[in-house]
Amino acid sequence: MIPLPPTPVAIVDDEEDMRASIGQWMELSGFIPAPFESGLAALDAIGPDFSGVVITDVRMPEMDGMTLLSRLLERDSDLPVILITGHGDVPMAVEAMRVGAYDFLEKPFNPDRLTDLVRRAAEARRLVLENRALRRERADGSALLRQIAGESPVIRRLREDILDGAVTGANVLVQGETGTGKTMIARALHGCSPNAEGPFITLNCAALPEDAPMTALQDRLIAARGGTLFLDEVTALPPPLQPHLVDALHDTSPGAPRLIAAAPEGTDEAIADGRLRKDLYFRLAAMELIAPPLRDRGEDILLLFDLFAQSLAAEHNATPPALSADDAATLLQFPWPGNVRQLRNLAERAVLRAKRGPVVLAELLDPVAPSGSEQLPQDLRPLKDHVEAFERMMIRNALRRHRGSIAEVMEELALPRRTLNEKMARYAISRSDFV
Repeated sequence: MIPLPPTPVAIVDDEEDMRASIGQWMELSGFIPAPFESGLAALDAIGPDFSGVVITDVRMPEMDGMTLLSRLLERDSDLPVILITGHGDVPMAVEAMRVGAYDFLEKPFNPDRLTDLVRRAAEARRLVLENRALRRERADGSALLRQIAGESPVIRRLREDILDGAVTGANVLVQGETGTGKTMIARALHGCSPNAEGPFITLNCAALPEDAPMTALQDRLIAARGGTLFLDEVTALPPPLQPHLVDALHDTSPGAPRLIAAAPEGTDEAIADGRLRKDLYFRLAAMELIAPPLRDRGEDILLLFDLFAQSLAAEHNATPPALSADDAATLLQFPWPGNVRQLRNLAERAVLRAKRGPVVLAELLDPVAPSGSEQLPQDLRPLKDHVEAFERMMIRNALRRHRGSIAEVMEELALPRRTLNEKMARYAISRSDFV
């Protein structure tokens, strides 16, 4: 499980001793204190997506706590604000609760009580921000599209095609080898489409028996109304069901589901031998997308391995393995018959093996797949290309580790500023992507 980052707590009080005292207690409780000597200073720093909690005194010059509360809630009505009140301010604090304050504490207060309040407020804030992020993702599908990671020309073009295809509402046929991410492409098409709020229903055609009843298809079509029906392995759809699916594709009534189908490469062969009806193919393939094999994606292989290793290391509470130049060359030269799925499996094995010591990726690759130099493809890339790919990976990894700090990257890689700038420009690496 990935540990959550510490929650910031804004402490607004005109008395320095009180700010310092609360700040010290918050830090000891695992929070990040952010002190402000006035409400105006706090307003300048706290935006609508502030990820933490606000603690404010009520009686302050220039702007009192009640005014600050109102101004903050105008920006974000879900922001948790805890008021610190004097004895005579309790009626005012009760009114603040009615307006929208999270809670209040009367001086003198028990620090443990304050910690408990902040913890509950922080959890409530986390859930609010998570729900907002999910709504934004469903609204534009951007998160799903980002999952199709890579900078190779074929992947850039694929993302553009997904955006183009999503808005048309036309049926889409996604073709590609096993493990190339056809389901992810289908989900991105749905997530970027106007019916993204509707259901995404999957029918695994290869899992249906030859004598599957018509209801197996009808039930999915009904469940997918207002959304998308994804037909995985469509060339394996039992022939008796295919005419019924053709009839269903004539449905243009409001709420009729959009169809996205996935098939391995070679639909022509499936049509020729009668496994896929030609009229069904033409109706499904109003638009066709190709999921490119990993071997055609160049340095995306290094980028994807790094992303998988980082994510899986967090999941397994481990340190991601450091790739050597030999490891990078192995990744770039391997033919990847299992595509992205095989690369992810390799990253997981590498993360787990790294717990016991250094990892050599060539030793972890599937022994039945080509691994010796005499079995590698003949069009091997020149040494210069491998060196550049390795440098690009090292710089990106260092920027990610140091959250875009150029000074720390220079120190880790032992590079002068000018050399690092030149390499980042040559490899089209932007510091802003890692801040």
